Amino acid sequence: MDFPLARQRFYQEIRQPDEAIDLAKAALYLAQEEYPDLDAEEYLNALDTMAAEIKERLPEEAYPLRIIKTINQYLYEDLGYYGNKDSYYEPENSYLNQVIDRRTGIPITLSLVYLEVAKRLDFPMVGVGMPGHFLIRPVIDEMQIFVDPFSQGEVLFAEDCQQRLSEIYGRPIEMRPEFLQPVTAHYFLVRMLNNLKVIYLNQSDIPRSLATIERILLLFPDSPIDQRDRGLLYYQTGRWTEASQDLEDYLLQVPDAQDSTVVRELLRRMGREV
Repeated sequence: MDFPLARQRFYQEIRQPDEAIDLAKAALYLAQEEYPDLDAEEYLNALDTMAAEIKERLPEEAYPLRIIKTINQYLYEDLGYYGNKDSYYEPENSYLNQVIDRRTGIPITLSLVYLEVAKRLDFPMVGVGMPGHFLIRPVIDEMQIFVDPFSQGEVLFAEDCQQRLSEIYGRPIEMRPEFLQPVTAHYFLVRMLNNLKVIYLNQSDIPRSLATIERILLLFPDSPIDQRDRGLLYYQTGRWTEASQDLEDYLLQVPDAQDSTVVRELLRRMGREV
């Protein structure tokens, strides 16, 4: 099967060592499958321009909190970026080109804009994949602070993250150290794709659901849940050879899965004995 050109570009980007992956390019190649006329360079240039304009406003003594304050004023006050709470589950919120055009998005895509601008200011930051939310933090040894790009760049300490987590889940949640660890580029992209996967599955949009899962499996080929989900979509569309392969691989990886009985029954219907 021939992949679209955008998929090939995405694959070329992610097959590099994790630290060499350009997140903005990878995210734009994801978007190109949905928006074939998208010019990636146009949006990379837009990020360059944002950073250049912020650089002109930085104070002479550019301490971390001053840099964050300057970025926040530019993105949220001058450009009007905001977290899209009213239409959180719109797929557009997960595509970087749409986030830049509409100046709104969800935590992970607003974090991506912020990270890319900060990178261009030589102010390195990393993503923090907190459950149910996404934050970023500066790479600074002497202090640990977090920034919430979905909430106008609010600066948080670890205790604030605990409170934010409990607010999201509506009950007290125990903060674990791993919740505040930096994430890899591969994980960052999978978080973006998982958002789209949930949206498209809920919309019963099988072609887009399949395309999304296929790209997740490019990042993590042995993800059993995604092998299972792709197999189920193949089954629904009558592609039983591919469905059988995926579902058999799923059972090999997770033989005691809670849904193993259902999966085995599907395989029997397709004439496969497990």
